[in-house]
Amino acid sequence: MDNIVIRSGDSGDVDTLLRFFDEAVEWLVARGSGKQWGTERWSRVPKRVERVKGMAADPGLRIAVVDGEPAGALIVSEEHDPHVPAVDERELYIRLLITSRRFTGRRVGGRLVEYALDEARRRGIDLVRVDCWAGGDGELQRYYESQGFEPTVRFTVEEWVGQVLEQRVG
Repeated sequence: MDNIVIRSGDSGDVDTLLRFFDEAVEWLVARGSGKQWGTERWSRVPKRVERVKGMAADPGLRIAVVDGEPAGALIVSEEHDPHVPAVDERELYIRLLITSRRFTGRRVGGRLVEYALDEARRRGIDLVRVDCWAGGDGELQRYYESQGFEPTVRFTVEEWVGQVLEQRVG
């Protein structure tokens, strides 16, 4: 039974987002993928706390809730991140997709991706893009491919290698 509710997020979700990032960093480090988001809990790095405050204030923030508990977050925008090559058409860009490790296997990420695809359709946008870390064992890229995205271009930001993926919804 699908009991995932997606609500609008706001600045009151800072602690929730920080918890998601802290859980993710701990999990990534344990898997040997500390290069994705670093090895230190985001809640302990002032620069990252400020970044998360900005995310919480983003009008595109959505929070997935399972049985009354926040389980994941999504930020969508019609503007891509500056490190990503532009396209010559209107797009909906997934700027953040993160889920709580406590809800692994509950399809929280998949539901948030579905929400983004539906939002693109509601806005009359045919293209949804996302970027992810292309390092490690490639599992993150394979996840997006399993959600229907196809890889397009790679990019680097300092030593961080990313992959842009896209999906047509029209």
